[in-house]
Amino acid sequence: MEKINAVITGVGGYVPDYVLTNDELSRMVDTNDEWIMSRIGVKERRILNEEGLGTSYMARKAAKQLMQRTGSNPNDVDLVIVATSTADYHFPSTASILCDKLGLKNAFAFDLQAACSGFLYALETGAEFVRSGRYKKVILVGADKMSSMVDYTDRSTCPIFGDGAAAFMLEPTTEEVGVMDAFLRTDGKGLPFLHMKAGGSVCPPSYFTVDNHMHYIYQEGRTVFKYAVSNMSDACVTIAERNHLDKNSIDWIVPHQANLRIIDAVAHRLEVPHEKVLINIERYGNTSAGTLPLCIWDFEDKLKKGDNIIFTAFGAGFTWGAVYVKWGYDGKKQQ
Repeated sequence: MEKINAVITGVGGYVPDYVLTNDELSRMVDTNDEWIMSRIGVKERRILNEEGLGTSYMARKAAKQLMQRTGSNPNDVDLVIVATSTADYHFPSTASILCDKLGLKNAFAFDLQAACSGFLYALETGAEFVRSGRYKKVILVGADKMSSMVDYTDRSTCPIFGDGAAAFMLEPTTEEVGVMDAFLRTDGKGLPFLHMKAGGSVCPPSYFTVDNHMHYIYQEGRTVFKYAVSNMSDACVTIAERNHLDKNSIDWIVPHQANLRIIDAVAHRLEVPHEKVLINIERYGNTSAGTLPLCIWDFEDKLKKGDNIIFTAFGAGFTWGAVYVKWGYDGKKQQ
């Protein structure tokens, strides 16, 4: 019996229309374009500012485009995994809402929460379902409405984040393409340095938590930066060595779009030239679980069948890792 692997067969994406520029942000908080660009590398970010719309709206847009591009019948979808930290509700899951909106009657669905590493974790999780032989069409979505947890009076965090969503279709293959290897790790010691203080079961919402701005992102930037650079770099090196990849055989690095200096440091560690690193942080900022698939959505036409791609991310938890993908189709033919 031939070995089954999971291959990415299509990409869909969505970003909101509203563009929040650095100039506009500088009128909201004490910052400016030069400060933001030199420290983070973000020029603008998309914001879902229509009242009553949450993460599931963006996820639905991305998944609908994905299904159209891949010619997928809703009845054939077996599984939906939504990686997000900004679910519409504590329950039910955003993935369940997506099933309803897309008319998926034969799928089971769940959310996966690993902060900014969420899509990386979802990619390996979905691949394992396909490898089992029981699932033929798996939709993976990375989606976050980060503006819903950003304090726009905090100059250290508010320039970083934006809203967006993108989706992959995973299907079985017996070719030597697809999700080839994964190195994923978690270390709970990251809790004090990156979290939201209130809103969970330890500290439920109250007048006190709202009045004291405890429902926003809290981050100790220098500590997170240090761990992100070292752990993303180490994970990429591990994946490269395990699969006999080097700077010449790696076609693309797809890093989590958190900070341009982090991206540069990871590329430098791998000795991969800048032109092999997919970067769109300047236009979207950090969309958390959305960054990795949004990068592929943006640059799909550059990809060729057989390209060696390393995805890498780092997030709250701490969570991090790298996934090696051998690309399964010529991107220009999919457009």
